Amino acid sequence: MNKITNPHDIPDTEPQEPLKEIPKRRLGKTGVLVSVLGLGGEGALRSYGNDAKASEIINTAIDYGINYMESARAYAGSEAYYGAALKERRKEVFLASKSHARDKQGAFAHLKETLANMKTDYLDLWQVHDVRTDEEINMIFGPGGAIEAFAEAKKKGLVRFIGVTGHHDPAVIRKCLETFDFDTVLIPVNPAEPAYKCFLEEVVTVAGAKDVGVLAMKVYLSGRFDAPKKLLLSYALSQPVAVAVVGCDNLEQLRENAGAAGNILSLKYNEVKKLTAMVAPYARELMSYKP
Repeated sequence: MNKITNPHDIPDTEPQEPLKEIPKRRLGKTGVLVSVLGLGGEGALRSYGNDAKASEIINTAIDYGINYMESARAYAGSEAYYGAALKERRKEVFLASKSHARDKQGAFAHLKETLANMKTDYLDLWQVHDVRTDEEINMIFGPGGAIEAFAEAKKKGLVRFIGVTGHHDPAVIRKCLETFDFDTVLIPVNPAEPAYKCFLEEVVTVAGAKDVGVLAMKVYLSGRFDAPKKLLLSYALSQPVAVAVVGCDNLEQLRENAGAAGNILSLKYNEVKKLTAMVAPYARELMSYKP
């Protein structure tokens, strides 16, 4: 695991402090205020047979003030965990999921499964999942493509907002935003990505012009970079993003993430540039890693 010298004088292991309120930001044109820390569907939630632990993580996250929660049709039993855990707390959260289908029929089939698994009549956000190539763009936006299901689902009230996600090629995600009126976009945001394939430069500019809410993923570089979480989370939230979406393996990690989100560092421009420069030599290795 790569390690850097800390440019903000933060101990690698910080003492546990009382949790502070997690700030909220406007999620672009949706107008919804969402917590700057979101609970992702990875980690302990991307599993099967982990019901009690998953329920504890989800409900504790809500207690901490996290109201953005997401999953994906591809994330094992994650959607079902949310359905079992939320129950009467459904209205407390902005609930999102994703479909990796590229055709209309497949996407609608995914949505039916997702709504059943999550035990809800609607999603707050439904996202076209992990778009990687121009060929996929042609399938998604062509006749009978998945985007027809997304648009129809929104018209019917099955989903409130529509998003797109991707972490392979910023040019592809930019084309998606230029092709359809998306409400949100989920992209990698961390100190390594500017030196590899710069989503911030290529995607966020277009998103900002269209008031598309930007969601950050891979904030901790999949745990492959040894730097304080507060520093990495602060880096992501110093960018024009609304939410940093982070999965967790246990309650200890959840509390650490919530503590960092309630104590975000105000990084100056030169500190952001310094951190990016420190990580640059490892950027390709870190960002091209596929778990």
